Amino acid sequence: MKIGIDISQLTFQKVGVSDYLANFLNGLLKIDEKNEYIFFYSSMRGKLNIDKFKFLKKSNVRLRQFKMPPTFLDFLWNRLHIFPIENLIGEVDLFITSDWTEPPAKKAKKATILYDLIVYKYPNETDSKIIKTQKRKLHWVEKESDLIFCISKSTAKDANEILGIEESRLKIAYPGIN
Repeated sequence: MKIGIDISQLTFQKVGVSDYLANFLNGLLKIDEKNEYIFFYSSMRGKLNIDKFKFLKKSNVRLRQFKMPPTFLDFLWNRLHIFPIENLIGEVDLFITSDWTEPPAKKAKKATILYDLIVYKYPNETDSKIIKTQKRKLHWVEKESDLIFCISKSTAKDANEILGIEESRLKIAYPGIN
């Protein structure tokens, strides 16, 4: 199986989303040497420290890097919802997103990692740009994701109650320790 994963968040240092994703990928690649992974990464200024993330050097991992700003990808994928991810990384059976953008897919099944629903629960404490971007992404997650990994029972409950996502699509994947 070919699995594509958006790892753009790994360019950010000392933030929960980056730490969660790094631990998730490290654990996944420790137990899975059979599947082929294509990691998608896009940032205009951020650098991915390949030496820091040893799992990026595994034989079943390929890295596809692009220099596109997150605002462009938000416009392309969250607003217009055009230009399928396969146009950038090739055919995959599954594509996993996280945090910022939700690209359409031609044939791939889709999954996402959901950290929280702060943009709905505490909008007065969140930057308006983040609220708008997250709500656009979550609209597509709700419509298209076959599976949603929630980092806690509370997040899964919020996804069900606030977004109306069926419990059968929600799976809890607690943050690991690296």
